Amino acid sequence: MGNQPSSRIPSPVKSSFDDKDEFMDVTDALESLAVATPMSSDGSLTLGHVSSWEAGASVDPKVQLARTILAQSDIRDVLKSRASKIKEQHLFNHSIDFKTGPITNQKSSGRCWLFATTNVLRYGIMRRLKLKEFQLSQSYLFFWDKLNKSNYYLELMIENADLPIDDRLINHLSGDLISDGGQWDMVVNLIESYGIVPQSVYPESTHSSLSAPLNALLKTKLREHALILRTLADTLRSSHVKEQTVIATLRAKKEELIKEVYGIMTATLGVPPNPNKRFVWEYEDTEHKVGHWEGSPKDFFEQFASKPFSPVDSFSLINDPRNAYNKLYTVDKLGNIWGGRPILYVNTEIETMKAMVVKMIKAGQPVFFGCDVGKFSDRDAGIMDTALFEYENAFDIKLGLSKADRLQICESAMTHAMVISAVHLDPTGKPLRYKVENSWGDEVGNDGWFVMSDAWFEQFVYQVVVPKALAPKELVQVFESGEMVVLPAWDPMVRVIFSVAFLACWSADHCLSLSSSAFNARRVPER
Repeated sequence: MGNQPSSRIPSPVKSSFDDKDEFMDVTDALESLAVATPMSSDGSLTLGHVSSWEAGASVDPKVQLARTILAQSDIRDVLKSRASKIKEQHLFNHSIDFKTGPITNQKSSGRCWLFATTNVLRYGIMRRLKLKEFQLSQSYLFFWDKLNKSNYYLELMIENADLPIDDRLINHLSGDLISDGGQWDMVVNLIESYGIVPQSVYPESTHSSLSAPLNALLKTKLREHALILRTLADTLRSSHVKEQTVIATLRAKKEELIKEVYGIMTATLGVPPNPNKRFVWEYEDTEHKVGHWEGSPKDFFEQFASKPFSPVDSFSLINDPRNAYNKLYTVDKLGNIWGGRPILYVNTEIETMKAMVVKMIKAGQPVFFGCDVGKFSDRDAGIMDTALFEYENAFDIKLGLSKADRLQICESAMTHAMVISAVHLDPTGKPLRYKVENSWGDEVGNDGWFVMSDAWFEQFVYQVVVPKALAPKELVQVFESGEMVVLPAWDPMVRVIFSVAFLACWSADHCLSLSSSAFNARRVPER
């Protein structure tokens, strides 16, 4: 699997051969290929094809039954496996020892990575302060991420101003430049630079919960800004201005332009707290005692969310069977804060990722993970299981793609980030199912909670974030080595990973692909 070479059966060696032997070998080889003559020599689809197919289908009772039932119902409802619903119960024998709440709701936005992160961070805060309900401000991180992605995009336009406007890189970067998605290292950049605040200090706004209108306006302005910068760069260089002066002039112009972005964002999202200035937060604990705290957003992070496992000292493990394991990967032109921490992933076997989840849960640490949430998933029952829908039986087909195949052919990608808070193990210690905290509100799943089968984990989980203190030493060494394999911005691994990076979020209202200054984000059909 993965980077292991395929086993090969050696061909038998002939001691001698003649023309007849050669002819027979070629004939046998052609027969083994099942070479057939097409009904249409030019590749067109004809009514003859349809008649041929229908001749067999019309006398097949299984096909006729399927046509009677499936033409009138949603196949996901009709073909839902009763056995799967019975098997995947919301029961777990290993869980973190403190229940957080409320179930969060990202609404019509692609902020799942920020919700997953804040849901992990709030666990220690709530436990320490004995809070019944509490949320960190996802909108606060959203504001700083969007502003920085705008700057990141314009810096890339300055850096690559000499490329033709229709160059593949320019086209890719300008495609979905500042959508809502992100990746683990991006949120670390935000937390280190801006800290965190309680949601009551910077609450939700209409456009943090409904991000599409804001995104559309910002993209329009930023693409206009990109053309202005490209034109200015061409003018300066054609006038033989020194390159150092060219860059300085372009950046000064960029700062003038991005002021417009800041104005739009503060009008729609509100002015965020200054990361270095004090704010006052008052709260009530489970004993109805009122608490009082003062400090800056950076102070709040350092005091409440940096221990025992700081996000800064955690990193991403991924399972990408297309690429070599035990190697460090990054993606070209991917990020949010210009000059910030690079986006890094250590590729490893799926069994290692499972072991890390179990270890973290036993250590009382919730787990940030990225997956392809829309595959074999029932949002109403809150079940994610590869045996959930009986498609193969109903349609007499075989779904034969491997995990690597699905990544290569764009059948799957990392589209959503959530949190694992419990695991159910068999007597031998093997994981059977996982408890998942989602961010689609409490009206989906089991009051907002999902159950994920181990088989689903193997096929559709791509990323797990683990603290260095709990990770295998050899993988920490890979992460810290700095010996990165750099993938192009459009590599399939981008969709895989950034679709936690661009953790394409499937929200309770609709699906938005996660960002994309770096990813080719894609809209996922509503489930």
